[in-house]
Amino acid sequence: MTDNPSLLFVYGTLLIKHNQFGAYLQSHCTLLNKGRIKGTLYDIGEYPGAITDDLGNYIYGSIYTIDKPDEVLPILDEYEGISPNDSQPHEYLRLSLPVETDTGMITCWVYIYNWPVNGLKVIDGGDYLNYADRSPL
Repeated sequence: MTDNPSLLFVYGTLLIKHNQFGAYLQSHCTLLNKGRIKGTLYDIGEYPGAITDDLGNYIYGSIYTIDKPDEVLPILDEYEGISPNDSQPHEYLRLSLPVETDTGMITCWVYIYNWPVNGLKVIDGGDYLNYADRSPL
């Protein structure tokens, strides 16, 4: 498994190009590959939340190479509500996790949901963009 702190696995609103921070990601990162992580994806309202687990489900997304991680990650952390100025406990955690690709496992940063999921709708199939296309958001 390759460990690289300049890789980011994205599965939610950062994949939407007309989202301000999705556009920021597109202009400061390079698409590397498609990927998936073991876990369950939840509908939090206007965005999804991923929880890692071994229940047999996958969360699908894209892996990006971050051009300047020391500059880009703090901006994305602020978008995800995990900057030092955000109150605790943070809604998300940025964790280094193994991501599956067609060519093997690679370690990437992943924003993982950190609050309770009781009562939240599961996004069947683990693909937020497909779900967002079918759902009135």
